[in-house]
Amino acid sequence: MILSGSDIIVECLLEQGADTVFGYPGGAVLNIYDSLYKYSDKIRHIITSHEQGACHAADGFARATGKTGVVIATSGPGATNLTTGLATAYMDSIPLVAITGNVSCNLLGLDSFQEVDITGVTIPITKHNFIVKDIADLADTLRLAFEIAGSGRKGPVLVDIPKDITAAKCEYKRDDISKAGEQPALNGELLDKVAELIARSEKPYIYAGGGVISSNAEDELKRFAELCDAPVSCSLMGQGAYDQTDRRYIGMLGMHGTVKAAAALNDCDLFIGIGTRFSDRVIGDPTVFGKNAKIIHIDIDPAEFNKNVEAYTAVQGDVKSVLGELCKRIAQKLNVWTDKMILMNFGEPVQRGTEEFPVTPQAVIEKLDELTDGRAVISTEVGQNQMWAAQYYKYRQPRSFISSGGLGTMGFGLGASLGAKVGCPDKTVVNIAGDGSFAMNLNELITASAHNIPIIEIVINNNVLGMVRQWQRLFYEKHFSQTTLDNRHIDYVKLGESFGIQTFVIAKTEDIEPVLKKALDISKTAPCMIEVKIDRDINVLPMIPAGKPVVDPITEIDLEA
Repeated sequence: MILSGSDIIVECLLEQGADTVFGYPGGAVLNIYDSLYKYSDKIRHIITSHEQGACHAADGFARATGKTGVVIATSGPGATNLTTGLATAYMDSIPLVAITGNVSCNLLGLDSFQEVDITGVTIPITKHNFIVKDIADLADTLRLAFEIAGSGRKGPVLVDIPKDITAAKCEYKRDDISKAGEQPALNGELLDKVAELIARSEKPYIYAGGGVISSNAEDELKRFAELCDAPVSCSLMGQGAYDQTDRRYIGMLGMHGTVKAAAALNDCDLFIGIGTRFSDRVIGDPTVFGKNAKIIHIDIDPAEFNKNVEAYTAVQGDVKSVLGELCKRIAQKLNVWTDKMILMNFGEPVQRGTEEFPVTPQAVIEKLDELTDGRAVISTEVGQNQMWAAQYYKYRQPRSFISSGGLGTMGFGLGASLGAKVGCPDKTVVNIAGDGSFAMNLNELITASAHNIPIIEIVINNNVLGMVRQWQRLFYEKHFSQTTLDNRHIDYVKLGESFGIQTFVIAKTEDIEPVLKKALDISKTAPCMIEVKIDRDINVLPMIPAGKPVVDPITEIDLEA
């Protein structure tokens, strides 16, 4: 059948199973939005307050559902407003297809109104990108974009489409054949070698990253840990890959990981890194990381091997497939060291409030965990709020922790929570923010209210940029340069209510449970917000200074020293 380019775009979205898109209209995408109007019974479009929020929402949708997120933006500033969101998705390997409009082909390269070379701009922050200059190539380009985004090491793909291409007409034939990329073949001899290393190990340690979640390998990971009889730690991106109420889980590893996870790293004889890129925030000083252990690295992307950490053995492959094959090769083990490590008390730091600010983030997040049984979807902003959410909520399921790990994007969480709730309407979705991050993209409260997307926004308010202040205290002689926000004087209750969002305040310990219960009840049908007032000098602990050995964490900061 003969269709316009804009209709072909929408038909291709339907082919790929995309029934939800996020975006913001503009001149160069008017034809696309006209088609979305005609197809509104088949595709839901969520208009956000800003294109960056739309990209974060598509990202959160992808992380929560496992599907490929879709975002649409117009040319020029609309397209450039996507870049932070695309970079966020790229760093965390999130499948995303961004469709941008551009000026007509005859105006390209002439500095036309709202023209920008968005494919040139986004080369470093997308897995791949395209500009379509012939309508005959449009459908196949979009299909290829979804294939690239969702196969191998996943990531964002951008398709730039000039306005005249969306207006032109062409023969369209539906193609429902899945073209998922082939997984790399597994090396049986190498897997036998890994199985032998595990059999000989007396102190194996499993470290799971975001690749476990990306490949839906949580069941294989659990079985693998049982067979190896190993303690399990997760990266920030791997939160939820392993049930954190399970006895084997010993906490997050890295700059703000647990003392127990660091101690196990120092003592293990075999360290098995699965679906991880060994971020600098995890390994600290690479010259001493896992110095007493042989390191096995399992990942789908061979470019990560020996990049940050030298591996004794590296196995390329889809994590689900690799773990499945290893489980066939491993006999059940029982390690005395594992039980000792799991049962030992390493004295993890405990937060304490002050007389003026008795509430602590630990108390609030642990109560939230209790009230939701660890089964809510938690998104975060970036900074102290992010680390506290990772430390104190016990994630029981994959795709339940949504956070910007690689890029560290302040302002990410609110938009991401909206996308997660749209994708998972039956789940409780909570965004945990700091007051600094919240201020960056608080305009997305408009989106929550306008579309009645029932998320809970928790703003942990200490009137400072907490993580930066913590570094200034430790490493910059308490020169608190531009990190004190006392002059903002924000009334969060009035702010929330101005958006039509009911807002509560937690200022006393006895407020915590009743306010959280009330918010959880409201969030069944409508969005709401909670301001949590805390002391500015509550720190994220433990902490490993950048570049220092992971096995030597700071567990206490003398505020007077």
